[in-house]
Amino acid sequence: MVTNYESLATWGIIIYFGILSVLLLTGNVIRRKIPILKKSLLPTSVIAGLLGLIIKEALIRPLTSYSWWIDGAEIEKFNLFLNLVTYHTIAIGFIAMGLKVNEKFKIKTQRAHSYYNGMLIVSSYLLQGIIGIGITAILAFTIFPIFKTGPGLASGILLPFGFGQGPGQANNFGAVYEGFTNAQGVLTGFGGAQSYGLAIASMGFIWACIGGVIYLNKVHKKKVTGEETDIQVTSVQEVDSPDEIPVSESIDKLTIQITLIALVYAATLLVMFGLTKLASLNEGIYRMVGSLIWGFNFIFGMVMALLAKKLFGYLRSKNIMTRQYPNNFMLNRISGVVFDFMVVAAIVSINIQDLASPQVWITFFLVTTLAGAATMVYLHKMTKRVYKDYTLQGFAGMYGTMTGTVSTGIALLREVDPYFETPAATDLVTGTTTAIIFGFPILLLASFAPNGIVQSLITLGVLIVLYVLFVFILLKKNPKK
Repeated sequence: MVTNYESLATWGIIIYFGILSVLLLTGNVIRRKIPILKKSLLPTSVIAGLLGLIIKEALIRPLTSYSWWIDGAEIEKFNLFLNLVTYHTIAIGFIAMGLKVNEKFKIKTQRAHSYYNGMLIVSSYLLQGIIGIGITAILAFTIFPIFKTGPGLASGILLPFGFGQGPGQANNFGAVYEGFTNAQGVLTGFGGAQSYGLAIASMGFIWACIGGVIYLNKVHKKKVTGEETDIQVTSVQEVDSPDEIPVSESIDKLTIQITLIALVYAATLLVMFGLTKLASLNEGIYRMVGSLIWGFNFIFGMVMALLAKKLFGYLRSKNIMTRQYPNNFMLNRISGVVFDFMVVAAIVSINIQDLASPQVWITFFLVTTLAGAATMVYLHKMTKRVYKDYTLQGFAGMYGTMTGTVSTGIALLREVDPYFETPAATDLVTGTTTAIIFGFPILLLASFAPNGIVQSLITLGVLIVLYVLFVFILLKKNPKK
């Protein structure tokens, strides 16, 4: 007799996580053993994701006709699992970063300079958004009518999310655009938007690592080795300190970190559920914002984490909480783990069939190529103004971040500043913080754009105005020598 514990379905999630783990370990071996991949600085998670995508689409899917081994339904269940991993890991990662105690940087930067860092990041988002929606609109009104809808044109704004924010946000917004319904409750979503956004994020990693390496080799004659270096980090990240709980006593210190994250995420889901119930009181409002609330899980998670951190600070100031419970080192490790799984799951979950239309893949290659090149040229010019004393280091960190993630930015930065002797690493930290404030209008525009063609074109106009404004401020405050 077969019990539930012996059922394959019961162990499905563990098997799926096992598959991702095998891909990550295999990707790590490939990256370390193949010199060209090592020099490209492609993260292990990206290599693992591309490997898994090739195996799934080129080897496994053709075998679905043999139902005795595997069928299409099993692949769809696996894709659903991958989407859930991508969805939840981005929120967990943001919560882990939000709970971190304010770090004391060895290299100090002026507060005003941190605002310029944020403006440079957001202006890069705006440039990518202009290219994404602009090129998509031109093609939609000429030769590719498949994009001539609100969500179709709005899919262009997935470019800055995929390039500048990574696969997590590209996945969330892509899912919103794919399942978008108009005010009358009719499904008008752009088919395949989720895979489209994830494919953009994957191409962004390629531009970040391969394009960045070519830039360093050709423009600045820097030999990129990809070798790991023992570095001194710019912030204090201790596993243990006098005012914290011990690493291991009656409860392990890592358990405390995971518990804090779980509590914050649970509170986040309750808040999102409450907002959804509140919006459901009006059917029109619910159709407009219902899916967006759940698509912004990472934003709500970050806000709740910051509120929790404020609460901890208040309790400590009143001596109600006598020890510091969040630990930056462990929270960084947790966020690193979940983001690695997020990247590999996001890439493997891409459905190549969604990109099979010539209209889609031609548009995809056109917008990603133009965005990668334009971002490189723009940051090449602007980093000379903003980071006059460490232009190369400033470019390496910013370009890697604006086409991949902060980790790829750090990987490029290490090639030109292995011991973080310049403020470039600190600029990434302060810049991404202030960019949350400056970049919030982009999130609102991304929610507004899919409501119709006119709304998408208005979004394009607002992006252009904001871009000109940000560039004007950066050039005025940082005149060329």
